[in-house]
Amino acid sequence: MLLTLSQWLAQDIRAFNVLGYITLRTVLATLTALIISFIIGPLMIRKLTAYKIGQSVRDDGPQTHLVKMGTPTMGGALILMAIMLTTLLWADLSNRYIWVVLLTTLGFGIIGWVDDYRKVVHRNPKGLSARVKFFWQSVIAVAVAYYLASTAEIPAQTDMIVPFFKEVAIQIGFTGFMVLTFLVIVGTSNAVNLTDGLDGLAIMPTVMIGSALAIFAYASGHAVFAKYLGIPYIPNTGELAVFCGALVGAGLAFLWFNAYPAEVFMGDVGALALGAALGVVTVIVRQEIVLVIMGGVFVVEALSVMLQVASFKLWGKRVFRMAPLHHHFELKGWKENQVVVRFWIITFILVLVGLSTLKLR
Repeated sequence: MLLTLSQWLAQDIRAFNVLGYITLRTVLATLTALIISFIIGPLMIRKLTAYKIGQSVRDDGPQTHLVKMGTPTMGGALILMAIMLTTLLWADLSNRYIWVVLLTTLGFGIIGWVDDYRKVVHRNPKGLSARVKFFWQSVIAVAVAYYLASTAEIPAQTDMIVPFFKEVAIQIGFTGFMVLTFLVIVGTSNAVNLTDGLDGLAIMPTVMIGSALAIFAYASGHAVFAKYLGIPYIPNTGELAVFCGALVGAGLAFLWFNAYPAEVFMGDVGALALGAALGVVTVIVRQEIVLVIMGGVFVVEALSVMLQVASFKLWGKRVFRMAPLHHHFELKGWKENQVVVRFWIITFILVLVGLSTLKLR
């Protein structure tokens, strides 16, 4: 929106040409999302508190979590609002990738909102059934996968890129791309949702990974940088850096309210949407393997739940004291802050490893 306005004004005032730079608009998007969240955040928290939209706590969980009972949830709507408004303001709205990412994020956010609404307003502890939730997640993911596959114009848009190797790209074909995209988007969405169990635990890794993806998006969409770094050049992906900037700004502002002791929780509306956002950006810039590396905490959290369920059903035994994994460490005696900060440190290290794949080829 503002890019179009600046291009029109630049016809008479050349200084407005500066807004054509993706890097500047990415910085401005980050700051704008921060400001929007800081302005709206306190008001939203007061409204959620007034309507008694509070968090429920598992009886079998750590006893220290009982104090969280009633803390406002569904705060992820704040993140979504900031991301959407900021991206519409600063991104190039003629770029199709921007709309793919925005609509995917919004779609998963709606699924999470309905789930949260049923839990906290209708007092239905199950919310949306797992089957219904998975169905709608699948519908959106398959639609995105089909659109990206059917509109691909060059092999780089669908090949599976192997990091650390300059010339290695696996041709997975239309069906392979569909399956991979589905797994990345749905898997990342649910993995972030499972990780969102402690104050600030999910949002900071999301911010760090989103920052790294902004770099990947910009480099992939810049022909000179892509050639220098030895990564595939994918036209028009650079604009996704603006979206990632908005995600980072909104995420950091939310952390202000979500840091221990949390004033608000993001709920499924935020966790499902943010996970899907990371997933779809990753697919577009063709860095699925790198996402597994950078999102190692999310991957391990999801695997811990799968192992726990499988072990209990098959042998009647639990692998962990409690799943997801962060609760296991709490029950072993780690304090909540220790778990959160240590998982942040691990993510920071993994993100650096992921970024190193840009040049180590």
